[in-house]
Amino acid sequence: MRSDVLETDGARLYHEVRGSGPALLMISGAGGDAGYYSGVAEELADAFTVITYDRRGNSRSTGRRAEPMDLAQQAADARRLVESVADGRALVFGNSAGAIIGLTLAALHPRVLTGLIAHEPPAVNVLPDGDPDRGFFSDMAALYAQGGAPAAGRRFARTTRGEGTYRWPDDLWERFLGNHDHLFGTEWPGFAGFRLDEAALRAAPFPIVLGAGACDRGTYYARPSVEIARRIGAPWAEFPGIHMEFLRNPAVFAAALRALATQMLCPAGRVPAEWVSGRTPGAEGTHGSR
Repeated sequence: MRSDVLETDGARLYHEVRGSGPALLMISGAGGDAGYYSGVAEELADAFTVITYDRRGNSRSTGRRAEPMDLAQQAADARRLVESVADGRALVFGNSAGAIIGLTLAALHPRVLTGLIAHEPPAVNVLPDGDPDRGFFSDMAALYAQGGAPAAGRRFARTTRGEGTYRWPDDLWERFLGNHDHLFGTEWPGFAGFRLDEAALRAAPFPIVLGAGACDRGTYYARPSVEIARRIGAPWAEFPGIHMEFLRNPAVFAAALRALATQMLCPAGRVPAEWVSGRTPGAEGTHGSR
């Protein structure tokens, strides 16, 4: 693993790079950072250049501020990482709020993507009028205004299936708790205000796949993925497990992501060199070359 800091507009973005091969940028969800994906990145590093990062103002990145941050800024940061670290183009995976950022990136900066996998974007604004889940963001914002980050954070965790059933790494948990005020005070309005750009996403010159976990059927953060796929004419895929299965069971989640990412990167049978040569980073010799 190689870590570095990217100087960009008003922030220093901490990021990690593993492996070699086609670039895969992974965008974390609310409160998270590169540590969400450490296990998955290690699993995939034999075939992909996996790039993970701490979003602006989170954990080891700088750029915190008092005023709300819009999604255009989040997308611009992801674009700069792709341009600087991935030679200008990457397959993008985003979970939860990271999937919302991925959808925004695809709409605003399509030239830097080779594909997008949006896993469980909590885009409740695509749900029907009157659906009780449409009030999720406003309800959480009111709770934060009344009781601060501890109250909002506890409630947020209770809305996510499977959380509390496994242990997070201690350092990741500590950073996550330190990001709560930034999440609810600065990032929340942007995530709450997300509006799907159907025209831009339908016209995207790369594949887009929506997805959700098998254990999350019916949740406010899984249901929008089905509706978004329908609206933009994109395929939908079921992933294993819960909202953050990549943290609970990275090997299982990586296996599913590997299959989908490989298929998306190999249209019309064009296979990246790593697969053709049989080279594995750090390994000697070839296996099954042809």
